[in-house]
Amino acid sequence: MLRKYWFEFDFSQSEVPPRGCKLGYGVTAYGYEDALALVKEIVFEDCDVPPVRNVVEDINLSTLDEERVRSKMGIPVFRGVWFPTNPSKSR
Repeated sequence: MLRKYWFEFDFSQSEVPPRGCKLGYGVTAYGYEDALALVKEIVFEDCDVPPVRNVVEDINLSTLDEERVRSKMGIPVFRGVWFPTNPSKSR
């Protein structure tokens, strides 16, 4: 069964700005480890993954900011990263 996750990372030690968005990262996956692996593969590609500051499992999408997140996110019903919608192209 797929679950929706919202990850926030601690970028305080990072010299290079993260790909995508400092607001957080939305991902749908089979479990926590699968979600983290997708974020690492899709968002961080060649970079080290910073420490996870917060993670919400089974995130209620209505709790996410309408203007900055919900209006710009992809479809969260499929396995993959849905926010930001194209993290590998952002920096």
